[in-house]
Amino acid sequence: MNKLTLAVAIVVSLFAMPAPIAARSLTAQKAQKIARKLIGEWTDSVRKATAEVYQSKKMTIDGHTMPLAWSADSTKGAHKMPLYISLHGGGGAPAELNDQQWRNQQVIYKTDGVYLCPRAPFNTWDLHFHPESDTFYRRIIAMMVAWLDVDPNRVYLMGYSAGGDGVWRLAPRMADTWAAASMMAGHPGDVRLENLYNLPFMIWCGGNDAAYDRNNQCRQRIAQMDSLHRVHPDGYRFEGHIIEGKGHWMDRVDTAAVSWMAQYERNPFPSVIVWRQSDVQKPYFYWISVPTDELARDKELRLHASGNTIDIDHSDYSQITLWLSDQLFDLDNPIIVRHRGRTLFQGRVRRSAATLRHTLFQRNDPSYMCPAQLTLQLAR
Repeated sequence: MNKLTLAVAIVVSLFAMPAPIAARSLTAQKAQKIARKLIGEWTDSVRKATAEVYQSKKMTIDGHTMPLAWSADSTKGAHKMPLYISLHGGGGAPAELNDQQWRNQQVIYKTDGVYLCPRAPFNTWDLHFHPESDTFYRRIIAMMVAWLDVDPNRVYLMGYSAGGDGVWRLAPRMADTWAAASMMAGHPGDVRLENLYNLPFMIWCGGNDAAYDRNNQCRQRIAQMDSLHRVHPDGYRFEGHIIEGKGHWMDRVDTAAVSWMAQYERNPFPSVIVWRQSDVQKPYFYWISVPTDELARDKELRLHASGNTIDIDHSDYSQITLWLSDQLFDLDNPIIVRHRGRTLFQGRVRRSAATLRHTLFQRNDPSYMCPAQLTLQLAR
């Protein structure tokens, strides 16, 4: 595994993990009660770890500093607030230009909830999707959940120009993080789109935006998303808009993306998972994980669940861990796992407080708390 992969792939908690809990079997009701208590502990831990960042609005990780600007709508009523992470344009340009683009991004869109614009810690053409970016955004989301009561299942990603470049990369490789994503006037490069099975995705580009062949590249990706959706009608929800007569600036017609994204919520436990490793590899995706020493670009894992039966349709790994939740499975009854027509496991799995705590502090996302796990060896 290369250095850039290690920067974001190794499973380490961003915040302090409390002492382990003694393992014992739990009922679903008892697991829910423990989960609520653990979330309180986790929230306190995140607030303590990010207090200075929250006050200064500057986050530093591994020597890279990301200034943050956000506004929060406090009229949330009885519901937790959504979070919109909005990526600015610029790119391989002087810092002053990227600063100006960051300020512009802070006012270009209007949202409910929390609207947050990170100033990229780099001034390179790929300023928003360096490997370190994934760690920044996960930590930002955890901080917003802890301090502003953001709903972790309503976190949206958007970006314009170089920010759109970032969305092309970050949406697929962090598809299990976002509720929906919208790309405005960016270039897709060589990004693969298979991971978007469960992530609603929007594409916006001016019909005359010919620089770097953006308009034609976006047309091709719209056609690709359409093809994926036709083959898999339950997945790959998308809208594609080529605004004819417009260049790189689309005169704000793309602001319609905000209301489109807002209709969706993330499902952390989808019944179908399509996972292809990209330029930045990681060991987990939705409710599955694989060994860190087997990570490599373009490796794939596909599975689907129906009732309490899980079918692993394809795996490039020798081992897989399933993190099982009562949201998707009936854990009071046997789980069946099959691979290549062979039953790998059939039986009950035990809920435990230790697994709840491990998944919470490993992922730093309350929605990915799971009371049970199952690790299986696969024939290759």
